[in-house]
Amino acid sequence: MDQTRRFGSDDHSDAKRLYLDFDSFFATAEQHFNPDLRGKPVGVVPLDSPHTGCIAISREAKALGLKTNISIAEARQAVPGMIFVVARPDAYVRLHHRILAVIGTCLPVAKVRSIDELVCHLLAFETEQPAALAQKVKDALAKHFSAVLTCSIGIASTELLAKIGAEMNKPDGFVLLRGSELPGRLNHLALRKIPGISTGIEARLHAAGIFDFSALWSLGPKHLRALWGNIEGERFWNSLHGEPVERPPTVKRMFGHSRMLPQDWRTPEKVHQCARQLLLSASRRLRRANLKASKMTIGLRGGRDSSMRRRNKMTRHWNCEIAFPPARDDITLLKTLAEAMRDCDQELRSRPELVSITLHGLVPEEEIQRDLFSDAGSGSSQDKAKWERLSDTLDRLRTTHGPAAISLGPKMDMPGGYVGAKIAFGRIPELADFSEAQTEDGATHFCSL
Repeated sequence: MDQTRRFGSDDHSDAKRLYLDFDSFFATAEQHFNPDLRGKPVGVVPLDSPHTGCIAISREAKALGLKTNISIAEARQAVPGMIFVVARPDAYVRLHHRILAVIGTCLPVAKVRSIDELVCHLLAFETEQPAALAQKVKDALAKHFSAVLTCSIGIASTELLAKIGAEMNKPDGFVLLRGSELPGRLNHLALRKIPGISTGIEARLHAAGIFDFSALWSLGPKHLRALWGNIEGERFWNSLHGEPVERPPTVKRMFGHSRMLPQDWRTPEKVHQCARQLLLSASRRLRRANLKASKMTIGLRGGRDSSMRRRNKMTRHWNCEIAFPPARDDITLLKTLAEAMRDCDQELRSRPELVSITLHGLVPEEEIQRDLFSDAGSGSSQDKAKWERLSDTLDRLRTTHGPAAISLGPKMDMPGGYVGAKIAFGRIPELADFSEAQTEDGATHFCSL
């Protein structure tokens, strides 16, 4: 029996981690919500614009040779009947939580790695029939959701190997990777196809004469630690060779958002408005975490000086970091942003393409030490307390009456919406992150072009 295609094997050696990866999640989610899209080539785009590209494509589109990140223009030229829909992160997050609940009826979820990937740590009795366990999860999902919402599952001794297995036989596949099959079963993998090997690490491996999986496998843990330049190299070796590694819990170090701007949003006024909305979203997340920030970084990327020749493709970068007494209220943070934006007049005239805002230097409020020489009853302290109460009140009103119930000053609707609530690998927005009224599951947003 071909274990990569069929279920039924009772070999449970090395079955310690189950990795589940949904297939073309954003695109299949849209097909799940709207039956009319099933069986058709679908591309999901971040905003309703002819100048954007696909962040996900359906398996039907992949079968026609298209790749993720293809532009709308290129996709239409290759597949005239391609259907484009605008991403709806709020709908995907709600679906994600329903999926977790269903999987939880089969076995506990240990870690959620992204909106469409998770890992389960298997107990001894759960490893007795790994293929049957994988089929049980798939059957539960099929019972509660439509047939288009499929996943691929890998089971192995470590999370890294299980993730590799989940990616080996997409879509709707299952792979059990046994230690006795290594390295031979993975010799076909290109280095960049191995999770944890970035472009930079690949360059280091090439410089050391390592060009394929077999050569990588032959290296020792200390050698990989030297190539990585830190302990992650040794952890990678352990995971690759079947030894589970538990990393220390991560500590939140920043709250930030960025946004690519369409052509008509690259004016100074709208760049500032975008930065303002990104900051307000980050500050709400800061308060929910009961933290204060003491630093803010504003970044602009892209654009061109009027003196630059059109053939000059060099990308402009501008960053400004400002330190300030720990704060969490909108007024203080907006004043800091305004101060920074006054220093980038030239950059704003160059029509930047991307804006980013990051709050860092995070401090729990209980750890903040007051200045012994400051007057606790000073006007500035009283003002800050007042602004904090105002921000807390606005947060409560949004929680009670909806995210669009109230705003601090005028709010312009940005193309693509979902300011501060985009989905990224490793980050799933909370429902409270959505600053607009949420969409209905079946309310497909077709591109208007």
